[in-house]
Amino acid sequence: MEKFLRDWRQDALNKAQYESAIFIGDKLLALTNDDQDAFWLAQVHFATGNYTRAQSFLAKQDLISRNPSCRYLAGHCLIKQNRFEEALSVLGERNPTHLISNGSSNKRKSQPRQGRSRYHDADGDEDEAANRRFEAAMCFLRGICYAKQNAFDRAKECYKDAVRIDVQCFEAFQQLMKNSLLSPDEEWQFLESLDFDSVTVSGDVSSSQEAADFTKMLYTTRLSKYRNPAAFETAYDSLSTHYHLAANPDLQLARADLLYTQCRYRDALAITSAILQEDKYNFAIYPVHLACLYELKMKNLLFLVAHDLADTHPEEPCTWLAVGIYYFAIDKIAEARRYFSKASMMDAHFGPAWIGFAHTFAAEGEHDQAISAYSTAARLFMGTHLPQIFLGMQNHALNNMTLAEEFLKTAYGLCRTDPLLLNEMGIVKYHQDKPKEAVQYFSAALKIADEIDSEPSAWLSARTNLGHAFRRLRHFNRALAEFDEVLRLGGKDAAIFSAKGLILMEQNRPEEAVSVLHQALALSPQDGIATELLNKALEESALMDDTPDDGFDDMAAFERQLEQRKVEATQRINGVDGGINKGKGRLDRRRGPIDEEEKGESMMEMTDDE
Repeated sequence: MEKFLRDWRQDALNKAQYESAIFIGDKLLALTNDDQDAFWLAQVHFATGNYTRAQSFLAKQDLISRNPSCRYLAGHCLIKQNRFEEALSVLGERNPTHLISNGSSNKRKSQPRQGRSRYHDADGDEDEAANRRFEAAMCFLRGICYAKQNAFDRAKECYKDAVRIDVQCFEAFQQLMKNSLLSPDEEWQFLESLDFDSVTVSGDVSSSQEAADFTKMLYTTRLSKYRNPAAFETAYDSLSTHYHLAANPDLQLARADLLYTQCRYRDALAITSAILQEDKYNFAIYPVHLACLYELKMKNLLFLVAHDLADTHPEEPCTWLAVGIYYFAIDKIAEARRYFSKASMMDAHFGPAWIGFAHTFAAEGEHDQAISAYSTAARLFMGTHLPQIFLGMQNHALNNMTLAEEFLKTAYGLCRTDPLLLNEMGIVKYHQDKPKEAVQYFSAALKIADEIDSEPSAWLSARTNLGHAFRRLRHFNRALAEFDEVLRLGGKDAAIFSAKGLILMEQNRPEEAVSVLHQALALSPQDGIATELLNKALEESALMDDTPDDGFDDMAAFERQLEQRKVEATQRINGVDGGINKGKGRLDRRRGPIDEEEKGESMMEMTDDE
């Protein structure tokens, strides 16, 4: 009869017929009075959303104190009711760290796999293995409680302990990655510290080894794409070819995320669009998909996506993120801010909404409010360097160079391989009158962009800035080479031609400067800088044309001497200075039309790619 009732209960659960499962489970528990059957009945109540009833049932049966699985479920019920303090009192505030030493010792990695003692079923004790998994799950729930109480450091440690105790506790691993609680370096170190050898396939050592490698590759695809793209590519290729997961949405999303960090927005968008075509409401895809649409200025598609999500899924934070991004794209900043705020209120740990909310203040020049919002994002997502970069940008805009440098150094400590960050550090050094250090940062940004196979056109601003830094150092030929490369890559901008014109005039090449500045004015006829430079270049060119040849030097000297005598004679006759300084301007042409440090800097502003 027990077997019959258990099969019946399981069949009802499989068909989501919860009333039947509760009815049969109640009778089964009366027959057996078994803890496991009580746990199953509580689980059915939990599945129906009756969290209070499930928690009360477990308490009355006195199962919480003696059974780890029931304690886990009771804590989960309390979390669902937002009773976090009570959940912590049920779960306990201390993690069972003594279990970690049994499962995740790196020393064991040097031993042959076949000779290792394995926790899972090492002595046939399946109950002990199950209890261990529930202990890890309780660490995960403690992390949830601490995160809800904004104790993110404690939450991070709980999540890490959960995965160390049970490497298959993906929920905890996902919280660490999704909420950017670890820096890119810490993520890779954490992955290496995990004991994937605890993954087993019952009774088969070779299959266990394969399962461990498979799990590690899956986890590798979830890590930050800034730190080690080569390792990601290796794992991705193996999972795609050997295990035929090339079309898997999670794997494709990881690939799109990598492409996005490389500024290859069209390639990333092609992947996210293909995923959404198969599964239109896979909400994990939307942050990257929407970011690509924004970067590519596809406002119509943004409108269609936002409209569809608002109609079908108004309860999802991603919906209002999409609406906010659309309004931000069409420069309706106040509306964008409202919807970013709504998304962040629906999910307080939704990173893209917080960053978008802060961007709206930055777009309006409200630097103090932007700094406050970015600071909140930095506190919530302590492992990502992006809020720190944006804080540096805002302090730079306020001319607080020391503070800007400090924030950018903090970001550099979190991630050393982001060209955007290196470009910003170079800009700060440039404005601190340290052009040599600026050149180093701009060059490093371009080198890393090339190493990660980033889109060259995405880093035109860094190359432009490098050209200005060379110009400041008076390395004119190198500056011209950088500006020419910018123009070759498609950066047709009047400011670039103006900068080239200024350098050519510094090199005493006014005719070439005139040609270049005409190109600047062809792009922007009202450009005041190019107009002023062109007038100066034309004057210089005219003076060059008027200069006598060397063969007439003696004659010119004789004429100047004769003219001087005439002036002196006039003075003697009239007793008045008849303009002895006449013609003085002709002697000064080699200085150039504009002093570079005084006037050039105000005209040639650094490109700040926010």
